[in-house]
Amino acid sequence: MAMNFTLTIGKTGNKLHEFQNILSVLLLIGDILGLFLSFTLTFWIRLGLDRHFNAVNPIFYLFLALFIAGLYLADTYHPDTQIAGFRAPYRVVVSNGIVGSIIAVLIYLTGVWGQDPFFGRGILLLCLLIFTFWSVMLRVWAVKWVRSHAQETRWLILGATQKSIQFVKTFLDKNTWGRLVVLVEPQQDTEKLIKNSRVYVGSLNELPEWSQQAWSGVVVATSTDLSPLQTQQLMQLRLSGVSIYTIPDVCETLWYKLPSSLLQDSWLAFGAGFNLASDSISQKFKRAVDLLMAWILLVLLSPLMLLVMLAIKLDSPGPVFYSQLRTGLEGKPFKVYKFRSMYQDAEKRGAQWANERDPRITRVGRFIRLTRIDELPQILNVLRGEMSLIGPRPERPEFDVKLKQEIPYYDLRYVVKPGITGWAQVMYPYGASVEDAYEKLAYDLYYIKNYSLGLDLAIIFKTIRVVLLGKGR
Repeated sequence: MAMNFTLTIGKTGNKLHEFQNILSVLLLIGDILGLFLSFTLTFWIRLGLDRHFNAVNPIFYLFLALFIAGLYLADTYHPDTQIAGFRAPYRVVVSNGIVGSIIAVLIYLTGVWGQDPFFGRGILLLCLLIFTFWSVMLRVWAVKWVRSHAQETRWLILGATQKSIQFVKTFLDKNTWGRLVVLVEPQQDTEKLIKNSRVYVGSLNELPEWSQQAWSGVVVATSTDLSPLQTQQLMQLRLSGVSIYTIPDVCETLWYKLPSSLLQDSWLAFGAGFNLASDSISQKFKRAVDLLMAWILLVLLSPLMLLVMLAIKLDSPGPVFYSQLRTGLEGKPFKVYKFRSMYQDAEKRGAQWANERDPRITRVGRFIRLTRIDELPQILNVLRGEMSLIGPRPERPEFDVKLKQEIPYYDLRYVVKPGITGWAQVMYPYGASVEDAYEKLAYDLYYIKNYSLGLDLAIIFKTIRVVLLGKGR
């Protein structure tokens, strides 16, 4: 019976990603409060109770901005993730150590030591130790909090279509905890369904019983029409605060991507979004921002680009730049410009995807690819109107032919201009296969559907993190 599968969760069954978003905000507030308390405690310890910490001092806000920026770039606001094997508490120590060292060097070079209590002997070091301990303990608590709520998530799936089974597999791969209840149509063969201790398979006839319980969400994927009574039961769940999703909607909400194999023509035709592809105002605004930022970047990064050109020239024979044919807006080909990162004649055997340890890549090339510096000449493509700063990465026409045949809705990525960086580049590690192209397309489709200035800003900050952490390819 369905009632044998029980799990205690909150009344409204909040989604896990909502907890994680709230947690990031709480961690940010906690860090701000922690730095304030750290300075206050440090002033008392070093200067005595008669000297009070002045939180109005602009120096405090400068230090606050530097430490928060460092913690963000180290991705410490996602406490349950790892980067290069290091969890958030270790990244806090490294980030605070680097920021503290930068501040100490600036204090020494500017000669302001002792001119303000903030620059007094021992103030910064003691405050740094206290704040680091505070931030580390916040992340340790946060990880426990996330995992406790993850164990309480539970989803009700109506129907066992091929797409819903694929969703179940993805859910189990991406979520270490959580439970699924799959209710199938009567007389449906359940032998092909996933056998997993976290999945209960029942009948749609049990929906009245299951609808009385609390859920994180309900996914409707049945291939048959629901009866009026079943529809009414879903309506009651909706009114009680439980979200009702189609499969594309739940992927978009939980994982910020749209796997093309789970999409349907009707969903694309009637779904909201895709404003960038149709709204001329959004396109013109995005173009204006591209031009402004491209000129600013070209001026600011010119010294770096000159150093890279010199390093490439000294490292291996051949030209500094190379151009390559890529597919652009509406499938029109154009030449993309990059710093050369491979030896000459690297593709004498034809077009190939680059591998993680590709022997064709030079020593300098490996560094500029990891930090994405090799992409900087594409600023010229942006100025020429062939690319945007942010958008799907343009692919080579030779690869497009194969990818169009194997990946549904692949051509949708070209309804907008390609970009130097994009949602797929900051959300998915570098890969060179059809499977990787499928995953990247899922993130590209999410970006195209949900384009906004806020999303572009998020991609910019995430790109800075990728560059500083060397998470390119």
